[in-house]
Parts: sequence; structure tokens; C-alpha cells
Amino acid sequence: MTSARPADVSLRREATGEAAEVHHIVTEAFRKPTVGRLVDGLRVSDAWVDGLSFLAEVDGTVVGHVLFTRSLLDAPRRLVDVLVLSPLAVLPAYQGRGIGSALVRYGLDRIRDRPEPVVFLEGSPSYYPRFGFEPGGPLGFRRPSLRVPEAAFQVIRQPSYQPWMTGTLVYADAFWRHDCVGLRGESADPRTDPTGA
Repeated sequence: MTSARPADVSLRREATGEAAEVHHIVTEAFRKPTVGRLVDGLRVSDAWVDGLSFLAEVDGTVVGHVLFTRSLLDAPRRLVDVLVLSPLAVLPAYQGRGIGSALVRYGLDRIRDRPEPVVFLEGSPSYYPRFGFEPGGPLGFRRPSLRVPEAAFQVIRQPSYQPWMTGTLVYADAFWRHDCVGLRGESADPRTDPTGA
């Protein structure tokens, strides 16, 4: 996968002491504090994986963030550790410049050789397929909630994936505690997408 990005954007792993900046970006991009609290909750949970929080900078200012955390796949043979891409956020003033796309590509490049066999997300079905995400249902995966639109439930199978690895995604506890699973009275309007597509 190419790591193409806008010329003025640099991408890197989140460093120690940047949690407040990440919280600000996510809260501003989604225009609601619950998603910022979700990231804070994931940060202090078993779902957190060091080195899988990535930032985008423009002229030394952090303007975007993508996070991969651990969840479980309830497969027939056993529980399987998987990754969830959530959230992806770009400050509103920097959206529409390809920063969100660059962050997704950068993150996926860095997790390619990890042991988790699947990466899940719930997001725009017109945005994420460009990175290799596919609808999860036809591949034998089940949504963690009926509030997750079928078309939004997407996966990438990694090199360690095996055909028996199907079943239900079980989100980490922080997603439930902060009510960040599926839609609850919101529309799936791509014009409100905080990724900066």
C-alpha cells in the first residue's frame, strides 16, 4: 500500500504527553465530547496497544489522528484478538485535503505485520473501500450491534487471517461505556464525516 500524502503533511506515532492534543482533535472533528472521552477511555484500558495511535502534522501543528485498538472476534473455535480502526479525525479547518486518507494508509502500513488477523471499522461505505476495506457481512463477520448499519460494518483481512476466523465482533468495553457503537439518532450523512476525506 502506498504511503502517498499531501506534501505539507508529516505523519508519525503519537508521543508521550500528546493525549490532550488528541482529545482536542477528536472532539473538534466529531463535534461531540463523547468521542474524545472514548479515546481517553481506550487509552487506559486493555484495548490500548502502544504505538498504534498515529498523528498528522502541518507546519508543526497536530491536525489529525487515527487510532487502532484491540477488540475480540467471537469465532467458533476460540476468541481471536483483532484490531478496530476508530476514531479517524481531522480538525475541521484541515479537512478536504487528503489528511484522513494519508493517516489511514500510514496506519495500515504500520500494522501490516502484526498478529491480529482482521481490522474492523464502522464508517462510510463510500470512503473506506479505497483502502481495501470490504463489507463484513458477506465475509462471515457479524456486527457488534444492530445499530451499526450493515454497509458501514467493514473489514480488512490481514496476512495472518485464516478462513475459520469468522463470527461476531465484540468491541472493547470503552466503546459501550461511552455509547460509541453504531448510530443513535444520527444520520450517516457523508458530509458530516470527520475524516477529512
